[in-house]
Amino acid sequence: MSQNPVWIIYVFTGALLMSGADAFVKLASGKVSNSLGVLIYGSCTFALGLGWVLWQKVHGVTLHGQTSGLLASFGVGVCFALVTVVLYVLFAAGAPISLVSPSIRLGGLLGASIIGLLLWHEPLTLRYIIGVVLACGGIYLIITR
Repeated sequence: MSQNPVWIIYVFTGALLMSGADAFVKLASGKVSNSLGVLIYGSCTFALGLGWVLWQKVHGVTLHGQTSGLLASFGVGVCFALVTVVLYVLFAAGAPISLVSPSIRLGGLLGASIIGLLLWHEPLTLRYIIGVVLACGGIYLIITR
């Protein structure tokens, strides 16, 4: 992956889209019921996914799915939907986006990093440890302002 820097474009695009999603949840909170906001989120996700599947079918891409992959994909949907619920609840309660979003994102990154170490035995390096310490420090500084 490090041989081809194109993936960095996807990382920045994903980060930009994630921050946009948080901003839109903040804008919608209090102006639409939390459950309706999550339903609209899910409907958009479903429509985009269906459109992509149909586009691939039209272009002859073979669709496949092992049970473990289907279950993991279901887990993705549930987790993202629940994060969206949490964001709606927090923002509707008046929580500041500048505190909530970075804390959730950095906490999620730390959790994913730990999962990568434990389940997939990804390498634990000094640079990684320094990054984790800095991320934890960042969460502390953000939360305590």
